[in-house]
Amino acid sequence: MKTPLHIEIYNSVAELPENWNGLATENVFLSKKYLKVLELSAPSNMHCHFIGLFKDSELVGIAISQLLDLNKLASFGERDKCVKTAVRNVFFNKLCSHILIIGNNMFTGQNAFAYSNQIEKFEILSGLKSAAEKLKEIFKNKGLKVHVTTYKDFPEEDIAAFSQAGFQDHFRYSPQPNMLFDIPDYWKSEQNYIEALSKKYRDQYKRARKKAQGVEKRKMNLNDIIHYEETIYDLYYHVAQNAHFNTFFLAKNHFRVFKELLQDKFLFYGYFLEGKLIGFNTLIKNGAVMDTYFLGYDDSIQREKMLYLNMLYDMVAYSINKGFKEIIFARTALEIKSSIGAKPQKMYGYAKHSNAIADLVFEKVYCYLEPEIVWKERNPFQ
Repeated sequence: MKTPLHIEIYNSVAELPENWNGLATENVFLSKKYLKVLELSAPSNMHCHFIGLFKDSELVGIAISQLLDLNKLASFGERDKCVKTAVRNVFFNKLCSHILIIGNNMFTGQNAFAYSNQIEKFEILSGLKSAAEKLKEIFKNKGLKVHVTTYKDFPEEDIAAFSQAGFQDHFRYSPQPNMLFDIPDYWKSEQNYIEALSKKYRDQYKRARKKAQGVEKRKMNLNDIIHYEETIYDLYYHVAQNAHFNTFFLAKNHFRVFKELLQDKFLFYGYFLEGKLIGFNTLIKNGAVMDTYFLGYDDSIQREKMLYLNMLYDMVAYSINKGFKEIIFARTALEIKSSIGAKPQKMYGYAKHSNAIADLVFEKVYCYLEPEIVWKERNPFQ
């Protein structure tokens, strides 16, 4: 029997152990600089904590948690107007308004934890179960009852470790897949990508590029982001508000803070038409991986100029030209991302309701509210 890990919960980056970044070398989203972004500009309904896991007083694991208070949201998303949406809203307001996430709800993929080679994966997962209990006590003392605890976005190969760590009493769910774009080593430029496309999808590429004539793409620095902050937020909020489902909205200063702290690792591109900012997208360099982040656009111009599709092509082009190995396009808009070459990776999460009776129906309600998405996978390289 292995000795349980010692758990420490931190409220701020200033409290973190000096050697924290030593375990975050392969994931920028666990680094002190990124955690400082959350500390300074997390969504208003999100409470972040940072978790240290120790073995014999040595830091062997680091993790992040986020508590979402859905009572503070004016809307979960306004795209769908139907009975199911109304049921969902009541369900979340009454039974699931306080959700504790072990992981990062602002990204897709395993950004929950990192650990040293002194421990095994199931040990850190077991430690995170204990951390979740400590966090629930912390929130209880503040008058907040955690309704649901969830561990999000793990690949299939992690399922065995969850079983070893004793998660059999949790509901295992599978959200929409993570869309991944693998870049072959022999691609050195965007032209290699274009040549690899089949005729149908090469024609799609040419059509999109032609539609975007007159649109100017600009790499924006910190001063640019500050100057256009109001417009940027309006463009972001329009897209976010019309999403299928939202559990948070970004703070207005979020992109500014991100650029200030992550500097060249955070890329912000604005799209201008006749001198007016009509859209933007953001990218984050994470080692050899490029993570796509939030974007925004004027919907009327987006349709006319095929702006979203052109943004996807631009992300692919930049990542190839700069030698990245993979692009994480995250979930949503699965079919259009598939049409440019991204492939779905099935992801898993584990969840448990704090109320034993609610926990019995939790799986059925989840499956009702989040049925499997029917979409057609494309292969633009055949």
